[in-house]
Amino acid sequence: MAVTTRRLSAEEYFALPPGPRFTQLIDGEVVVNQPNLRHQRITLELAQLLWAWCRAESGRGEPGIPVDVHLDDHNVFAPDVWWVAEARRPARDALRIVGPPDLVAEVRSPSTWRCDVGTKRATYERAGVAELWLVDTEADSVLVFRRSLASVPQFDVALELAAGDILTTPLLPGLAIDLTELFDR
Repeated sequence: MAVTTRRLSAEEYFALPPGPRFTQLIDGEVVVNQPNLRHQRITLELAQLLWAWCRAESGRGEPGIPVDVHLDDHNVFAPDVWWVAEARRPARDALRIVGPPDLVAEVRSPSTWRCDVGTKRATYERAGVAELWLVDTEADSVLVFRRSLASVPQFDVALELAAGDILTTPLLPGLAIDLTELFDR
């Protein structure tokens, strides 16, 4: 649900007084999202799996849960789960991430799914996200969009995985997510 009547810049968005917990700036509109319980369970599971992978060895970067990610002048997203490589870790006192994370996972919410598969997917691609997971909790599937090489200007690999499949990524060697277990939440 959009709560703005005019398009805002990222600067204006950051200057807003504290408001609802789950907000994002999508193409200049403040969007409020209230995730359901299954959304939160799957988000937490993904975050825990990424956290465990990062903690298994030093230098594996940093994962996180929703935080402001400033992508451009009209887009400040709060990805459900994100990961950045070690070289791009935000400073300890950073208020937000500036620029794209390396990996983003968006888990379906009824109020924002159209944005996730449309505007947000295109913005993540344009901003340089290396890999995007769109986790569809209604279809129990994951749409994976990735770049085969960092130099590729667009997502050139697209996969659809479902329960019974194992989700892996070249960004996180050794991470294997059993989608049957993930969707059994």
